[in-house]
Amino acid sequence: MVRSDSPYLADWYVVSLRWLILLGTTVSLSLAAKLLSPASILLLILTAWNATLMWLAGQSRRLARHREINVAVDLVIAALFFLFAGGLVGPAAWILLLPMISASLYFNFKGGLLASIIMVMVELADIFFNTTNIFIIMIGALVTLGLGCLFGYLSQRTYNQLQNERKKQIVLREKQQKVDTDRLRTIYNMSSELTSMLSYTHVLEASLDLSINALQVEIKTSRANPEMAENNFCGAVLLFQGEELIVGASRRFTQIDARTTFPGKTGILARTLEEGEPLVGGNLAEDPELGRVIALSQCNSVYCIPMRSGLNMYGVIIYGHTSPGFFDRERCDILGIVGRQAVIAIHNARLYQDLSDEKERMMEVQEEARKKLARDLHDGPTQSVSAIAMRVGMVRRLIDRGDQAIAMDELVKIEDLARRTTKEIRHMLFTLRPLVLESQGLIAALQANAEKMKEMYEQDVSIQVDETLAAQIEMGKSGVIFYIAEEAVNNARKHAKSPVIWVRLNPLPKHPDIAFLEISDNGEGFDVAAVTQSYDKRGSLGMVNLRERTELVNGILNIQSAPGKGTKIQVFIPLTEDAADLLHNARDNQKKNTTN
Repeated sequence: MVRSDSPYLADWYVVSLRWLILLGTTVSLSLAAKLLSPASILLLILTAWNATLMWLAGQSRRLARHREINVAVDLVIAALFFLFAGGLVGPAAWILLLPMISASLYFNFKGGLLASIIMVMVELADIFFNTTNIFIIMIGALVTLGLGCLFGYLSQRTYNQLQNERKKQIVLREKQQKVDTDRLRTIYNMSSELTSMLSYTHVLEASLDLSINALQVEIKTSRANPEMAENNFCGAVLLFQGEELIVGASRRFTQIDARTTFPGKTGILARTLEEGEPLVGGNLAEDPELGRVIALSQCNSVYCIPMRSGLNMYGVIIYGHTSPGFFDRERCDILGIVGRQAVIAIHNARLYQDLSDEKERMMEVQEEARKKLARDLHDGPTQSVSAIAMRVGMVRRLIDRGDQAIAMDELVKIEDLARRTTKEIRHMLFTLRPLVLESQGLIAALQANAEKMKEMYEQDVSIQVDETLAAQIEMGKSGVIFYIAEEAVNNARKHAKSPVIWVRLNPLPKHPDIAFLEISDNGEGFDVAAVTQSYDKRGSLGMVNLRERTELVNGILNIQSAPGKGTKIQVFIPLTEDAADLLHNARDNQKKNTTN
């Protein structure tokens, strides 16, 4: 027995037609009052046989040599039934159609012709069984041959049509498979090309080119499919610059279009940014923002994709086409893949650019640190060592002249100067690398710095640190916090003229996973806005160092000061990723509210 995953169509046709013939035969016998004749036994056998075949067809199964057995059973049953039921003049003479129909369906024209010939032979045999008139038999034979040829022809024609349709389906399926393969290859090449780009501008340009290529992969020429002509398609990548969207890259935009800015507050742009999901739109001529673009105003179909990566919204990719309904589900899926890959590539390009900028900044910081160290050595220890050398020479001359008392006084001063120089050098070494931070922790390092400020400059520094919080901060952040505090305290010592400088480090009351560092004084203070505006001309990097070191721990710096009212340096430092998101979202919302 043979089994198939798909139903056998010919079997269903044969079984269904056989039921019709059985029904007709039963009716004919009933009308002739011969339902209980010997022919009824054959009718029961044929009914049982057809029920069995119907069950096999329902199970998508077949017997070995199923077609031959089917036709043979129909031939035998039909011949016996024909002879027992009275032949051509009997009530069920048309049962001869059964084997001719089944043979035609199974073997087409040849089967129908052969079955009709066999049935003609059965009709000729009717002369001996029912002594039917020879003239009637000849007419019946001709009709049987004609019907056999007709059934065979119709079956052959239907079979050929089905075969041609199947071939067409196979060709279309192979063509679609080739299109899908080409699309997958194009998308793979697109992903590889985009992810390998580190230039921000190149990523934007390649995104639009690859979008067009991905849509045109199955149609290489506009002549084959006019709607795929490139001049019917336009697109642009809109990027945020501040609070507005600018054109980062475009196709078929005029120069005026490329210089247009978009607030992103109304129309399909606003809905795309608010919902964060791709949107399909119609005619853009009446759109309050995109309708100003000449290329887009001629489009009857548009597709907008937001470029979002996590909490970062880079902008929107816009595709437009002159044909209404051009952006169907399949094309939107393709462009969606391009959009997601473009976002990843843009994100990578920005990270690479940020890394390059950070590298240059670190080089500048290191260069500035070397210059600062050179200045400090020149202004401090170098001058002191020169003074010591001059005084030693003077002492030597005093000794030569015999002024022992004066020489001893000078030696005492030289010793004091040498001690102060040693302290300055040790303080410089401490600020360069506070070993106590590595060995004893942040609190000990801040206390040590306060003691050195008192010892070197007579500056009182009060340290107030939450011990539990300090234990939670990792070593890298502890180092940055120490340098922020050291820089702020040193700036206050130089400029504030405050008797006491306070350093406080505590968890934020409502958010314990955010550390709050505050360095405050009650000194002279300054105008923050005025100093910030002209800071690049001062030649000092104190505030720059504070901001850069705050960024290293993903924190937020806030400076509060006014002339005569002291200064507060406040740094909010997130200790977890969730805290960082919360902190920066709050800052962004505050900026938006201030802008509005």
